[in-house]
Amino acid sequence: MISTYITEHAQQRPHHIALQGMSYALTYRNLNDAIEKTSEHLAKYPAQTRIAIAMNNQPAWVVLDIAALQLGLVQVPLPSFFSDAQLLHAMQDAGINVLITDQTVRFDSLLKTHTAEKSSVMIANTALVEYRLDFAQATLPEHTAKITYTSGTTGAPKGVCLSEIAMLEVAQAIATQVQLTPQDRHACILPLSTLLENVAGVYASLIAGATIHIYPSETVGFVGSSFDVKKLFSTLATSQASTVILIPELLNALIKLCESEAALSYAAALSHLKFVAVGGAHVSAGLLQRAAAIGLPVYEGYGLSESASVVTLNTPSSQKLGSVGRPLPHISMRLADDNEIWIKGANFISYTHEAANFSDDGWMATGDIGYCDADGFWFIQGRKKNMFITSFGRNVSPEWVERELTHLPSIQQACVFGEARPWNVAIITALPEADAAAVNASIAAVNAQLPDYARVSHWLSSQAAFCVNNGQLTPNGRLKRDAIWQTYQHDIQALYAEKE
Repeated sequence: MISTYITEHAQQRPHHIALQGMSYALTYRNLNDAIEKTSEHLAKYPAQTRIAIAMNNQPAWVVLDIAALQLGLVQVPLPSFFSDAQLLHAMQDAGINVLITDQTVRFDSLLKTHTAEKSSVMIANTALVEYRLDFAQATLPEHTAKITYTSGTTGAPKGVCLSEIAMLEVAQAIATQVQLTPQDRHACILPLSTLLENVAGVYASLIAGATIHIYPSETVGFVGSSFDVKKLFSTLATSQASTVILIPELLNALIKLCESEAALSYAAALSHLKFVAVGGAHVSAGLLQRAAAIGLPVYEGYGLSESASVVTLNTPSSQKLGSVGRPLPHISMRLADDNEIWIKGANFISYTHEAANFSDDGWMATGDIGYCDADGFWFIQGRKKNMFITSFGRNVSPEWVERELTHLPSIQQACVFGEARPWNVAIITALPEADAAAVNASIAAVNAQLPDYARVSHWLSSQAAFCVNNGQLTPNGRLKRDAIWQTYQHDIQALYAEKE
């Protein structure tokens, strides 16, 4: 159990800071005591009670999470970026009994017909509100410790049931592969409701006895539907973080900041970073080269919620640019005849209302297309369902083209279409300082490196950046292609009619 590691650290280094928040810190002794106190509060609930957490990033989130795990209660993180409809769906789908939150205005309205009781509770020096709810419950599979909801490409999020053993296996592997120590400082940038941050960030750091800096989302740069990269930079610099997990869009913004006129001072201020993990969506090799040029130690990985987050990872001792690394020790991988990747190890138990689709010997299809080279490094080419076929019969993985486009300084985002057409079109979000000529030059540079069937022949400017709030981006930075197509289909079809 994660709590076992915390107890050991509390005995061996009781005064070492475990969680550093905005206004207070918890040493490992404080953290251990807070978990025990919260466990006493939650012990009134029977085993398999479903407890939802809906709060901003802060130490109390971690305390509540681990206390629930320790008691065998099913913990359900609710992302703040979900719409009200998505939140309600997740709570009904999981059959939530208890919700603990710092967002009472939102949930008072949302739960007015489902609240049986409402009370105040103090967790880790933080005043929170506890709702007891009357949602009907479906049976969950045995050993379910956490249900993580993925927004994916549809409106209704899907619940993935995970055991604590599966999450612990990943966290232990990360702590070992990254060589985390008590001297490390991890900066939480992604929401704690994101499995990647929860498991690979927090759990791995706690296993190692490291210090975790947990600040509210607005402090680290998330401002409504936009992101302030200077706040991200400030968080990394002031916390003296040695590790951080970023999605490609945040990494791209950080690199562009460091490539500005103040590049030398920015890069020097981040010299304490030893491991910047990037995942959640595809990363261009060009972006990684730019990171290396300014001294950022960036390592790409690959993962799935169904595998308790991380599956493969590049590390300082085992790295190949452009790959997503080698599998973690507990993971096995193979290719199907159509080059779909199948994995085995740390697999989820099931979905909330749907059995897991494993083969008889425990293998799981990922839906991703890729390959493994002679040195054991894996390369992801795109989602099987996103592959399109041009009118010339050529298969195109749009992620491949988009990856190459978005590592260039003038292009922030790109979404490529071309199903059953003789040429491809891209919806482009350009950087504010980039004009049409700069975008054209960037596309020409990328096209020169691509085969003719994958090139972008024409492009349209996006009405607004793809983001979580407009439903065109997942929290991990993946494009929601159906939503983007619905917004731009008439413009795309008009462009084809004009140019063909």
